[in-house]
Amino acid sequence: MMKKVTLTLACLMFASLVSAAGGAYIGEPANTNIKSQSSLQKGAKTYMNYCLGCHSMEFQRYNRVAEDLGLTEDEMMESLVLTDAKFADKMTHTMTREQGEQWFGKAPPDLTVIAKARGVDWLYNYMINFYVDSSRPSGWNNLTFPNASMPHVLWELQGIRKANFETHTDDQGEDHKEFVGFETIEEGQLNEEEYKDMVRDLVNFLDYSAEPAQLIRMSYAPWVLLFVAVFTFLAYLLKVNYFRDVH
Repeated sequence: MMKKVTLTLACLMFASLVSAAGGAYIGEPANTNIKSQSSLQKGAKTYMNYCLGCHSMEFQRYNRVAEDLGLTEDEMMESLVLTDAKFADKMTHTMTREQGEQWFGKAPPDLTVIAKARGVDWLYNYMINFYVDSSRPSGWNNLTFPNASMPHVLWELQGIRKANFETHTDDQGEDHKEFVGFETIEEGQLNEEEYKDMVRDLVNFLDYSAEPAQLIRMSYAPWVLLFVAVFTFLAYLLKVNYFRDVH
């Protein structure tokens, strides 16, 4: 029961992402690769299992995602779609905005373009920098987004960690906390690298969702560059011919 409650709260409280202040801790780059179809497929699976129950992608459709990610209709509907949605439906959840506002004070935001709003590095670091904090209502805090209201939705996979800080006093006599590292309290189902790879795939999928057309644009890029190269060569030959008799 506690697991289900934590998972539900984690998904819903992800709404705080859209209103976080600046000064985020970015410890390492996401290093996503939107050209990797395998990564996008794994990221979509993670999103369907852990995020879509609370956060819709109203500007995406299942059939478009399947087409872009190289999935058949059967693969999409049998392996990734966990509701009674149809193949051509938008990626929405069953919870209404009114229910979200009534239960949690704020409806969970749509995450279709969250990667454009936040950036892939911010999202990646946010998802890997949770730690336990008994002073917070949810029991969790976040190094990238301090005092976030969202608990750690993936804690069973990453494990439970404590953040260690050192206090330093500046010249004005004010104390400042400096992060010095995490301490593992309970191991997760995945090791550190496996968990980071999973989060990287999830963020990669969110990056794709924010602009699906970039896959098409990137596939055209080599042909556009080839056209420009050929056109430049022909223009040079034309210029040489025009100015052949000019001394």
